[in-house]
Amino acid sequence: MAYVARKIPFVGTVDTNPETKPFFEGAAAGKLMIRRCTSCKKAHWYPRALCPFCFGDCDWEQASGKAKIYTFSVMERANPPYAIGYVTLAEGPSVLTNFVDCDFKALKIGQDVKVAFIQTEGEGPSLPFFTPA
Repeated sequence: MAYVARKIPFVGTVDTNPETKPFFEGAAAGKLMIRRCTSCKKAHWYPRALCPFCFGDCDWEQASGKAKIYTFSVMERANPPYAIGYVTLAEGPSVLTNFVDCDFKALKIGQDVKVAFIQTEGEGPSLPFFTPA
């Protein structure tokens, strides 16, 4: 099943939460931003102020954008169909995402993918999605 572009809505505003503003600014510039703990050095997703592993302070860093598919599901009955799943970033964290610009039947667990930024509907921000590498 071939990829068909679909409208991607965005609810809210990027200014709603100041903790995630650097993520949205990075996405607008084509950069996937993640957080890394300054104490235990573990990277994590989703962006938050405190490390979920040790409650330490965190800094923003640009991720490579490289990942592997951990799991996925194709929503064939949706109109248009879409694929959603988890990817494991090269930096370690797993991210829930949609797969874009690909043949859904060709997706495989363990497949290399890379980040692709897509503008959301209307005045919404660009958000990261993944496509085969």
